[in-house]
Amino acid sequence: MIAVENLTHRYGERVALDAVSFTVPRGELFGLLGPNGGGKTTLFRILSTLIPAREGRVQMDGGEIDRRRIGVVFQSPSLDKKLTVRENLVHQGHLYGLSGQPLRSRIGELLQRFAVADRASDYVEKLSGGLRRRVELAKGLLHKPEVLLLDEPSTGLDPLARRELGDYLEKLRDQDGVTILLTTHIMNEAERCDRLALLDHGKLVALDKPAALKEQVGGDVVTVAPAELREQIEKHFGVKASVVDNTVRIERPRGHEFIPALIEAFPGKIDSVSVGKPTIEDVFIHLTGHRFEDA
Repeated sequence: MIAVENLTHRYGERVALDAVSFTVPRGELFGLLGPNGGGKTTLFRILSTLIPAREGRVQMDGGEIDRRRIGVVFQSPSLDKKLTVRENLVHQGHLYGLSGQPLRSRIGELLQRFAVADRASDYVEKLSGGLRRRVELAKGLLHKPEVLLLDEPSTGLDPLARRELGDYLEKLRDQDGVTILLTTHIMNEAERCDRLALLDHGKLVALDKPAALKEQVGGDVVTVAPAELREQIEKHFGVKASVVDNTVRIERPRGHEFIPALIEAFPGKIDSVSVGKPTIEDVFIHLTGHRFEDA
C-alpha cells in the first residue's frame, strides 16, 4: 500500500533522512519509532504530502500519494476549540465535498464509534485531551481514507487514554481494513504495532515485528552500577559490556543466574543490579549504542 524507496531529505547540510526504504502492506499497523531528531517527523511530512520527496520516491498503491485516499492526524491539535465537536466535523466534510444527509450520517457513525456522541454539541475547548484525540481521529476518518497517518498520536494523553487509542487503531485495522502508519517514541505504543521501523539520525537501523526485534538482543539485560566496574566485569567473566546512562549493561541468557556470581565476584563494590527481558528500547540501545534520550 505504501512503498518508500531510497528516500533522502536534507535541510541544508543536515541529512534528515538517509536512503530510507520500506514497504507497508494493506491493512497493517506500522510504526516508525525513534528519538526526536531521528527523521520520523520529516518522513511523516513527506508521506502526508506536506513536503515533496526530492531524492528517492514514495508511492501509494503503485502510484503517487492521493490526498483524497489518506487521512492525517497531526501531533499538534487541528481542531477549532471555539467550535463544537459536530461543527468541526461538518467543516472537515465540506473540505472533501461531503454535504447533506451523507455527511450527517457519516458524522453520526463516527461520533458513535469513538464514544463522543453525547459531546457532539460541546465546544472542543471543554473536552479532555483524550476526548479531543478521539475527535481528531473521527476528523481524519470522515472521508473514509484507505490509509491513516498519525504523528505522535498519544502526545499529551494519560496512560488510560493511550490504551484506548491503541484499541481504536486496532479496530480500524481489523474491522475496516485501514492501513495505519504512525510515528512514536513511546514504547507501549510501539509494542502494539504489527511491524516497527527504527530510525536513528535519519537511518533505518531495523525493521521487523516487535517480538522479532527483541530476539536480536542476546538474552536478558543485566544492568549494574557503578559504571566504573565495566572493564573489571568484562575481564572477569569474558563478556562484552557497555556503559549506558551511567550503568554497565550486559546482554546474557538466563540473566538471573548471572547475578549471584556477579555479586560474589565484586563484594561490596556493586551499588545496584537489575535484570529484565529485553524491551524495544533495549533493541535500540543494542543497535545504536545509546538511549532515545541521548540521541
